[in-house]
Amino acid sequence: MTRQSVYTGALVVFLVSCAMTLASIVKPRWISWDSETPGGQHIHYTYGLHRRCSSLTGTCNYFPRTQDCHNDRYFCSMWRSVGFMMSFAVVIEGMTLIAFIVVLVGGKQKREQGWTVVSGLLLLAGLIQCAGMTIIAFLYDNDDRFFPGWKLDISWILCTTSWSVLVVLASGIAASAFLLPSEGGYELIPDTGREE
Repeated sequence: MTRQSVYTGALVVFLVSCAMTLASIVKPRWISWDSETPGGQHIHYTYGLHRRCSSLTGTCNYFPRTQDCHNDRYFCSMWRSVGFMMSFAVVIEGMTLIAFIVVLVGGKQKREQGWTVVSGLLLLAGLIQCAGMTIIAFLYDNDDRFFPGWKLDISWILCTTSWSVLVVLASGIAASAFLLPSEGGYELIPDTGREE
C-alpha cells in the first residue's frame, strides 16, 4: 500500500467525518425529550447548539436567549462555549482539508513529511469536538432542566462518532508514516567528488 492510497482513503473518511460534524451543528437534536399526554398527543422537545424546538408550538427558537440565562448564567455560558468549540472545529477541519490537498498534490516529499501536519490537525479537531461533547454530557447529567426522560440525541452521537473517527485517522496516518516503506521515485544522484 502506498502513502498516496493511505492519504486518499483517509481523505474520504475525513470528508464523511466533516459531514457528521456539520450535521451535528445544524440539526437541533443534541438533547431531546419525548412524551405522550393522557389524550394521546405526542410531545417532543429538542435542544440544539443554537436552536430549541417544540412540537407544541411547531417552531424552533434561538437558544439560549437572554431570558433563558437570568437564573443560570453557568448553563448558558457552557452551552454557548460548545457552540463556539464546534464552529472552531469546523475551521480546523477546513485547514485539515487544505493540508490533505497539499500533501496529496505535493509529491513524494510532501507525502512522506506531511503526516505531522495532517495528523496534528486531525487530532486537534478531534480533541475540540471531544471537549464539546463532554461538556454537553456534563450538562445533561448535572443541570436541573434535564430531568428523567431527557436523552442525548442524534447530534451528540454524530459529534461523538466524528471526533472518534478523527482521532483514529490521526493515529492511522502517523502509524503509516513509520510502518510503510518509502515510496519509489526519483532519488538524488550521489556526488562522487570527481576531480579534474
